Amino acid sequence: MASPPDPSFERTTQFLELLNAHDRALSLYVYGLVPRDSEAEDILQQTKMLLWKHFDDFQLGTHFLAWARKTAFHQVLTHRRKKKREPVPLEEEVLEAVSEAVSQLAEEGSARHEAVRACVARLPAEHRQLVQLRYFQEMEIADIAKQIQRTEAAVYRALSRVRMALMACVQKQTEALS
Repeated sequence: MASPPDPSFERTTQFLELLNAHDRALSLYVYGLVPRDSEAEDILQQTKMLLWKHFDDFQLGTHFLAWARKTAFHQVLTHRRKKKREPVPLEEEVLEAVSEAVSQLAEEGSARHEAVRACVARLPAEHRQLVQLRYFQEMEIADIAKQIQRTEAAVYRALSRVRMALMACVQKQTEALS
């Protein structure tokens, strides 16, 4: 008979999955608020430790990144208070405004990234292959033409049509979210 799953293991897994999914956005947020990379890295590590320590307070299904950003913001403020003896270039009100702007930019970038991913997935296989070869494998047009046995001009025309279709799709996706 199988033993029931360990709740602490499940909770740890949930935390790691959420942190992994939002790690880049959280890092960009902290690095956007702190001018020195070494200090930003310290604040980011402290934030992650606090997130883990207080993860039982987090309610699954709510916005993890917003919770993490709020925790990081308080860590930035704490760090600034400790460093009062050094000149601080921004007042707290300005820092809050910058925080809000960085959050909005990160969310817009994330939404656009997801829209691009969804639109690429909808492309016909032949067009997805062109996108893969050109933009992910960074192949030259001449090499793509040889691989798919088409002329360079045909590859240029096809990529142009694919880019236009993707641009329209992404614009439609992002407008639907607005």
